[in-house]
Amino acid sequence: MSKKGRVFSGIRPTGRAHLGNYLGAIKNYVALQDDYECIYCIVDVHALTTVEDTLNLRQNTFEMALDLLASGIRPDETILFVQSHVPQVMELHTYLSMVTPLGKLTDLPTFKEKARQQPHNVNYGLVGYPVLMTADIVLYKSELVPVGIDQAPHIEFAREIVRSFNYRYNTNVLIEPQMKTTDVPKVLGIDGKEKMSKSLDNHIELALTPEETRQRVMMMVTDPQRIKRSDPGNPDVCNVFSMHKIFTPPEDVERINTECRRAGIGCVDCKKLFAENLNRALEPFRARRAELASQPDQVYAILEDGARRARMIAEQTMQEVRAAIQLP
Repeated sequence: MSKKGRVFSGIRPTGRAHLGNYLGAIKNYVALQDDYECIYCIVDVHALTTVEDTLNLRQNTFEMALDLLASGIRPDETILFVQSHVPQVMELHTYLSMVTPLGKLTDLPTFKEKARQQPHNVNYGLVGYPVLMTADIVLYKSELVPVGIDQAPHIEFAREIVRSFNYRYNTNVLIEPQMKTTDVPKVLGIDGKEKMSKSLDNHIELALTPEETRQRVMMMVTDPQRIKRSDPGNPDVCNVFSMHKIFTPPEDVERINTECRRAGIGCVDCKKLFAENLNRALEPFRARRAELASQPDQVYAILEDGARRARMIAEQTMQEVRAAIQLP
């Protein structure tokens, strides 16, 4: 079957993936393989803009590779690699930086947010993050970038950089990427308030044991207005119920919806049932992940082959870029 086009996306090596990572990105990565030529990158260089030590970077990259492969990334057809293993991206980043106004970079909401979060570490790489992101995308002549609608400004800025480059050097060598809008749910953490995040310790990792998963689920906040077991609940504001709608069979979801509203089921029972269904859903993933983890050489071989294939595309693009710039 012919593919519809080439997709690129990158994911930061934060270690073992959690439910937010899976539902917000990885699940979609897997689905896109059926219709598109996919290139997925573990962006270790991007990670350097926010970390102050790299003691765990190599292991975190390996853990992320395990999660991607165990989730269903098919390396025989999809290119999966580590960003720093394709040095051409750094060269292209440098050339693109020459056509990117500094004022626009510092005006981006994402930069301002990161600067607030880490005022002691506002580095050059953090400012230039969108330029490196653009290099990631256009280096592989990617036509589509899957993102949630909230990421639309990032893709539009990448398109601006491409237009500036092509105009400056009177070429059309770089392709303006199109945004492929995806339905990315906002996955709340176990606190029921903030987005699931490792930094807030409100996450549930995919690779936890069943018992560890149950313990984390039992910590989840439910309907804050429901104090006693006999109080009727409101599933519409319950984070656990929102997860049931993803991992629980529809007939059980409807039963929970009805019983919660008339206090026929308590929050403890509701969480126990969710933990059971979540663990059942993750069984194939965990089995595959354990198998891969026992064969690290195979995982590294997959990443190495992915980088080799990525470099072939990258170098062809860079030959065209260097010619357009008229570098000697």
